[in-house]
Amino acid sequence: MRAVNLALLSAVLSGAGFAVPAAQAPKAWTPDELFRRNVGTREDQDTAFPPHKMIGNLYYVGTRSLASFLVTTPQGHILINSDYERNVPTIRTSIEQLGFKYADVKIVLGSHAHADHMEGDALVKQLTGAAVMAMAEDVPALEKMTPGGKPHPIDKVLHDGDEVKLGGMTLVARLTPGHTRGCTTWTFKVQDGGKSYDVVIIGSVGVNPGMKLVNNPDAPRIAEEFNRSFVTLRSLRPDVPLGSHPVVDLPW
Repeated sequence: MRAVNLALLSAVLSGAGFAVPAAQAPKAWTPDELFRRNVGTREDQDTAFPPHKMIGNLYYVGTRSLASFLVTTPQGHILINSDYERNVPTIRTSIEQLGFKYADVKIVLGSHAHADHMEGDALVKQLTGAAVMAMAEDVPALEKMTPGGKPHPIDKVLHDGDEVKLGGMTLVARLTPGHTRGCTTWTFKVQDGGKSYDVVIIGSVGVNPGMKLVNNPDAPRIAEEFNRSFVTLRSLRPDVPLGSHPVVDLPW
């Protein structure tokens, strides 16, 4: 996986002054260009990226442009991002190729209430019986997400700072709104080679095409919400920063 970290964004988030030499200036992406780059083509969305261990008990099981992560434990596994419903069989194959049982997925989490990250929740629950958990602020959007007429399952409503525990693992849900009202960044620790590492899977702080940052009737305080997310993310110091898309600008 590749994370594109823009120095300019990092400087803005840290509050530092910053001047970029013309020869090194990052491309000034428009929201539409960023959206196409991150989400990728239909082929990118649907083609599995080779599943692999990332660090410790954290594995990548997503596609070229839609990230899905598996956190394994002796008591079952946690899947972060079911992606589109059509991606569910691909993710299942990736999990099984790693030697894990798909039926051992016990908890399904997500980064935010967009179809490319959480539309598959109902099908995963149908196939595994896993508990689906989601941030409270994203519940209204998720309830409108009904692929094939299936209601979106929400077995537990989460709030900022809630902990999700399974098999000795503790994942903390951090509300980082703006991209969606309940956009969720996950923080947790993994052990690898006798050392402990802080992992952050950022929900997203991207601006989708057409998203209004001022005079937004659906989210009147959207600018404040984005600012809150920047403050939260700036406070984190991850050893392993990851995004909800494999190619994403991370604020570190």
